Amino acid sequence: MNWNPDGKPRKPDFLGIGAQKAGTTWLSQMLGQHPDVWTPPFKEVQFFNHRFVEEHRNWLPWHYKRAKQNIEKRYETRGEDVPKDMAKYLSRVTREPMFTNHWYKLVFSPAPDDAKTIDVTPEYSTLPEEGVEFVSKFLPDAKFIYIIRHPVDRAISQLKMNLTRARRKPASADEWLTEVQDPVLLDRGDYQTYVPRWNAHFGADRMLYLPFGMIARDPIGFLRQVESFLGLAPFDYRDVGKKVFASDNGLVVPDKARAALREMLEPQFAFVDQTFGKEFSAQFR
Repeated sequence: MNWNPDGKPRKPDFLGIGAQKAGTTWLSQMLGQHPDVWTPPFKEVQFFNHRFVEEHRNWLPWHYKRAKQNIEKRYETRGEDVPKDMAKYLSRVTREPMFTNHWYKLVFSPAPDDAKTIDVTPEYSTLPEEGVEFVSKFLPDAKFIYIIRHPVDRAISQLKMNLTRARRKPASADEWLTEVQDPVLLDRGDYQTYVPRWNAHFGADRMLYLPFGMIARDPIGFLRQVESFLGLAPFDYRDVGKKVFASDNGLVVPDKARAALREMLEPQFAFVDQTFGKEFSAQFR
């Protein structure tokens, strides 16, 4: 990857802010290939949510420890040492003081001077009002991408991920019904709350909403929209059709639990239809 060991601390030019389980990892991997874009060696910088979502601070040390270990393991698998400049960088961004304004700018310091930088952290979409206002002042020129996924599909994908991580598998329909009541599932896909919050601070020139379903049906068209919005030249990406995280097929959500989710999330469907239109909604799965 392009690396400037003498680069100066800087803020990101672009942010992918969500939604969780809506193709943000794929987007990060694609844009990471673009010669005019520099992405950090780990996805999800988690700066703004650390500052404004207190409960996230409980797991963020684990997030960075794991990211550092994963990078080191990749080099080890190839029989290589972590490059000296990379090792120095990883050591700095994973030790205190972390999550300060200066630390955030250090994260992007290795970017070449002529490259654009991007932070893809889906947790940003759930920032409270004061967090979004801070972002608008701290990043007065940045642009933002928010991918909208079918509310039920997104919640089920998140639930499967959470269950897999917890090594837990509901044994009955009633247990599944209990699982889908988890408020975290509703929060991450609460477009009705979060979209107006971001729109209050950023217009169409700064905020791009795209439907998740385009990634599978027309990935190149999806990326061309992103490039046009970000002012990037078209690029020939590799592996555009590759699925990043396959769902655990051993976890099958019963129809009864899926129906309960649909009922709870009905206001989200109405909001997306009203805000983005039926044509957009037809493409969010």
